[in-house]
Amino acid sequence: MAAHEADAGGRVTITEIARQAGVSVPTVSRVVNGRSDVSPETRARVEDLLRRHGYRKRPNASTSRAVLLDLVFNDLGSPWAVEIIRGVEEAAHAAGAGTVVSAIHGRSGDAREWTRNLRARASDGVILVTSAMNTLHEELQILGVPLVVVDPAGFPAADVPTIGAANWSGGMAATEHLLALGHRRIGLIAGPSRLLCARARLDGYRAALEGAGITLDASLIVPGDFRPEAGFAGCNALLDLPEPPTAVFAASDQMALGAIEALRGRGLRVPEDMSVVGFDDLPEVRWSAPPLTTVRQPLADMGKLAVRTVLRLTRGEQPDSPRVELGTDLVVRASTAAPAERG
Repeated sequence: MAAHEADAGGRVTITEIARQAGVSVPTVSRVVNGRSDVSPETRARVEDLLRRHGYRKRPNASTSRAVLLDLVFNDLGSPWAVEIIRGVEEAAHAAGAGTVVSAIHGRSGDAREWTRNLRARASDGVILVTSAMNTLHEELQILGVPLVVVDPAGFPAADVPTIGAANWSGGMAATEHLLALGHRRIGLIAGPSRLLCARARLDGYRAALEGAGITLDASLIVPGDFRPEAGFAGCNALLDLPEPPTAVFAASDQMALGAIEALRGRGLRVPEDMSVVGFDDLPEVRWSAPPLTTVRQPLADMGKLAVRTVLRLTRGEQPDSPRVELGTDLVVRASTAAPAERG
């Protein structure tokens, strides 16, 4: 078999099955999805090839089995993911749907394994969270499985509904809050540049500074990855500057908590010596020391809306809007104050 006839995992592709059956790829897709508009002879020929190569025909939509949804993360090791799961589970339970939660970690082998499992359990819809779609979208199209993306990593295809939060206005609100307190040197611990949400928060920070007539100082922006360790390292880098900032906006709550630990390690107090703002409003930040000022994004609501949207797609309906951004709100707590006088 030629190399182009199989995917990276060695499995024969749908395109090759169509070639062997002497039909088009859409015809194979109709057989996979249990459609009736295929002749019995063609259906038998395609189904035989599908069985031989490990593909499983999806049940007909008219069956009475419960709807099954796949919820897929790039990484599950964050309280942020738990909040998304909470919203998805609540909405799915209310709709009588089941959910399967998994992580693919951005590795091609994990993605191939997940795709095989998806075909085996004949899932009805997929919610993909902060993951690049790449070949997953193509595979789901072939299988006729509807897809909704929460916080897309990159720009999604026009036919894929997305759900996110107002990250730009949230980043702007966090920075404007610090400006209103009198801070003029505000550090930013940014999120991963590959994520649209992180770039939007950075742009909101820039817009707030520009609106206040403050020239952007690139040395005050340090990279991060939304994890506490990045907040710890980023805050230490800002503290090592010849003129450290008087406040820090961390693009996630987890990084904000890491930043507070870095300040504590240097004998500095929050907010007396430096103010800190986060982004997410995870449950634990209400109990941090001090309680964290942050931008609330409605993570559970994003999960609920994703379920409602993908269920509409499974019924052949279209969402009211293909691009949805839920609002964010600044939550002021005890980690921010006016800058201290410096001698």
